[in-house]
Amino acid sequence: MAYQGVLNDIDKCIRLEVPDRVPVFALSEEFDVRMSGVMYSDYNSNSKQLADSQIQAIKKYDYDWAWLQVDDCIEFEVLGVGVKGGGNILPATCDYLPFSYSTFHNLKMPDFKKEGRMPVLLDAIKRIKDALGDTVCVTGRCAAPLSSVTLLYGMMPTYMGFFDNPQLIKDTVKFFTEMQSLWGIEQIKAGADALWFGDCNASGHLINVNTFMEYAFEGIKICAENYRAQGGRTFYHASEHSIPHLKAMAKTGVSAVSAGPGVDIGEVKAAIGDTVCIMGNVNPIETLLEKKPDQVYEDSKQVMLKGKTNGGYLFNSGEMVPRDVPEENIIAMVKAGRDFGTY
Repeated sequence: MAYQGVLNDIDKCIRLEVPDRVPVFALSEEFDVRMSGVMYSDYNSNSKQLADSQIQAIKKYDYDWAWLQVDDCIEFEVLGVGVKGGGNILPATCDYLPFSYSTFHNLKMPDFKKEGRMPVLLDAIKRIKDALGDTVCVTGRCAAPLSSVTLLYGMMPTYMGFFDNPQLIKDTVKFFTEMQSLWGIEQIKAGADALWFGDCNASGHLINVNTFMEYAFEGIKICAENYRAQGGRTFYHASEHSIPHLKAMAKTGVSAVSAGPGVDIGEVKAAIGDTVCIMGNVNPIETLLEKKPDQVYEDSKQVMLKGKTNGGYLFNSGEMVPRDVPEENIIAMVKAGRDFGTY
């Protein structure tokens, strides 16, 4: 099972030092919920089931964290954005709000302790921290400011807005910089050791580096500073594959930058490993879903060996582990992390 020194090891990695052993994570929430035997719609709306499923998965698969990403809708459904999903289908945003200053001026800061499913997440964080203490890194979740804008207005109106109304985007980014700072701090107060800071809609898959620097960079930097002031760590994830984008992300002041599965972790290490702790990036589809356990073990071994060189590295999958990944493949991935995560 996870161990008492994991937070110290994480902090050594964040400081670009060599840990006693490399912490082993997996973006495995969908898989874990399946293995716990509950419906995802029950898991993401019931704090006891959420916490129990995470604790069960940690004990069974030996993860060093509780990853409470849950879904991308928690902050946005309370603002009036539509949500679709149910059963074992993760909720997704839809029926976005109009891209207009009328929408912007009507935005109100949520009551994080009372509205929507926000209290569910806060209570689940507390339950896990109370149960496992500092033997795992309890990791909550926030959407980064620019991705938050796309989850409010929709992706196409936001990206068109770079040309049609850039000031509205910048003003909305400022709102979400404040909101996500406060939301993350509330999770830290509940017991979160870190925040999973998702920003896939600001990645090199969708925008160029100049656009990232103009619209995304400052909000990330401010949120990371605010979390750090409260004792929290920021794990930034944009499923990034572009080295120029990763170099920009490395300068935001986040605790760690998570690399997506579309890039070699050794290349990431060479590019930004002397600037920021890196995390990743076992391929969840090509490796975990499609290969045999011995192949998963070998792929995971290679990721670990490349990533851990000279410290400053956290072992993880590069993206969400699919629900239907064979159990033996998760076991093989974690085993490789354990077997080759010492120095």
